[in-house]
Amino acid sequence: MNALRQMTRRNVVRGIAAAAVTSALPRPSIAQGSARIIVIGGGFGGAGCARALRRIDTKWQIMLMEPNRTYVACPFSNEVIAGLRDIEAQQFGYDRIAAEGVDIVAKAAVKVDPQARVVSFADGASLSYDRLVLAPGIDLRFDALPGYDEAAASKMPHAWKAGEQTLLLRRQLEAMDDGGLVAIVAPPGPSRCPPAPYERASLIAHYLKARKPRSKILILDAKDAFPQQRLFENAWKELYPGMIERVSLSQGGRVTSVDPATNTIVTDFGNYPAQVANVIPPQKAGRIAEIAGAVDNTGWCPIDPVSFVSKLVPNIHVIGDASIGGGIPKSASSASAQGKACASAVGNLLLGVAPVIPKLTGACYNTVAPGYAFSQSGIYQPRDGMFAEIEGGSTSPVDAPREVRAREADNAQSWYKTITADAFG
Repeated sequence: MNALRQMTRRNVVRGIAAAAVTSALPRPSIAQGSARIIVIGGGFGGAGCARALRRIDTKWQIMLMEPNRTYVACPFSNEVIAGLRDIEAQQFGYDRIAAEGVDIVAKAAVKVDPQARVVSFADGASLSYDRLVLAPGIDLRFDALPGYDEAAASKMPHAWKAGEQTLLLRRQLEAMDDGGLVAIVAPPGPSRCPPAPYERASLIAHYLKARKPRSKILILDAKDAFPQQRLFENAWKELYPGMIERVSLSQGGRVTSVDPATNTIVTDFGNYPAQVANVIPPQKAGRIAEIAGAVDNTGWCPIDPVSFVSKLVPNIHVIGDASIGGGIPKSASSASAQGKACASAVGNLLLGVAPVIPKLTGACYNTVAPGYAFSQSGIYQPRDGMFAEIEGGSTSPVDAPREVRAREADNAQSWYKTITADAFG
């Protein structure tokens, strides 16, 4: 934290940016000097990127900025909602990352000057950088759905950022009468973890089947199709017959407004009062990406897929959910893969070497009941300025026997341990 105390720009030698992947002005290689790389965002992408950077060159100063001292992971948080898991299993700190030599700055950045290469804080302090990596995740668009704002989320939780919202939705389910309606508003794309609303519906159904069997779940969906749809629908028929109803976009599932006072969800074709309303609004890149000027009119960050350099601002890289990734999904697994690949690209650019073309792998596990899960995996490479899926991915077979589903449930647990260890140690 010595650098934070100094709060002055250091006279470091700047890194060269390869002309094919960045618009930064040419600068001499810093192979013989030091550099400061700041990573903003301590999730799977940012934490993994900071750790990977630390291992490239011990002379470089790596700083991870994350105002929250504990990270609460979204993968498996649906099990917390359903009472199958404690929230503590989702919580991770940064002590092991710090022990590796990464400086942890527990402050929120409020301004980024990409020309001066300075990050500023609310207290007036600032830090300079040679390269900046943004891994801000997503923010919720509270202005996108009439009636739904941050205050409404205390009554109709989104639970799309794990933590207190996760526990609030769990408490509401526990307090609900048997026979009550649980309504889930599934957002349009692009969104974080596209299959997660349907996994959530499945695990809530598991809870209700055991505790409140006369209750129902209604999914009001802004999409006609969703990933692994047949796998989910077959599981619902097998495990929860008659409990889950989904209204797609073309059937009138698009939500036009909500009324928190009455817990009512409004569509073009009807009003749905619910005892528990889980409203997942549209999303956008995390706020700091917008502050840095890395967000376009879609609300997301266009990047070069080889270097992860922003197409809008120099010397800034964007990884994870905030980026426009093309075919690669917004997920913890993808963010983890991007973090490592971005660290390699940053290292090469600082040394005056063109980044290698990355090959990213990602996996998504969905649990619909204890001992019953399925998965989808993909391999992605840059193509035509975006990430595109290439051959080698797989999806669980639709007609697999239960022993296969049980094995995938075990694999999901192993995957979670691996990905959290990669990020947080």
